[in-house]
Amino acid sequence: MDGEFEFVEPRIADRFRGFLPVVIDIESGGFNHQTDALLEIAAVMIEMSPMGELRPAATHRYHVQPFHGSRLDPASLAVTGIDPHHPLRPAIPEKEALTQLFREIRKEVRDRQCTRAVLVGHNASFDLNFLNAAIARTDVKRNPFHPFSSFDTATLGGVAFGQTVLSRAIVAAGLDWDPNAAHSAIYDAEKTAALFCIICNRFRSLYEEARERAPHLARPEPPPPLDNGEP
Repeated sequence: MDGEFEFVEPRIADRFRGFLPVVIDIESGGFNHQTDALLEIAAVMIEMSPMGELRPAATHRYHVQPFHGSRLDPASLAVTGIDPHHPLRPAIPEKEALTQLFREIRKEVRDRQCTRAVLVGHNASFDLNFLNAAIARTDVKRNPFHPFSSFDTATLGGVAFGQTVLSRAIVAAGLDWDPNAAHSAIYDAEKTAALFCIICNRFRSLYEEARERAPHLARPEPPPPLDNGEP
């Protein structure tokens, strides 16, 4: 009918140029991504509500066996509380963990009509470096992530709330922080995801103004598809 408003549900694929943000947190045996073990990896998917608000979605977590010859810094293990060799720790090899995780992310990328995932992390270069090093070690194929681009919530937290430390940015954003649960990959990833969504939603008006000001930039030519559609 003439004059009838047709609601078009917003898509997360349009919000970030075809990229799907996926929050990653890695717990490790040190700070050197080339020599130190990757011990835990957690991922939180990000989705968009029918009204255009970002929100955390499914969470995935893997305990990882230290790769052969890897370094385990006692100081880092004391911070994380991880005992890599505990008999009840359900750890799997790096390649198996990455293969399972990437399968879940590729499915999410396709379901959200995106073309590639982009890593979101707190001090994102740390997580991206460890992830890329593990990919190179295991020769895992069909990596869903952009190889060098990322969203860093340390930067975003500093811009939005004046806080770059995760715990302080979380509190400044009005969320709860449990110091006893910190340095668990799943806890830190879920808190980072919540922080990322809050900041993006607060900046939504700027994004919408930019779309009106430069509509030709709203749907740029996407990068090549991630794969041929197979799982």
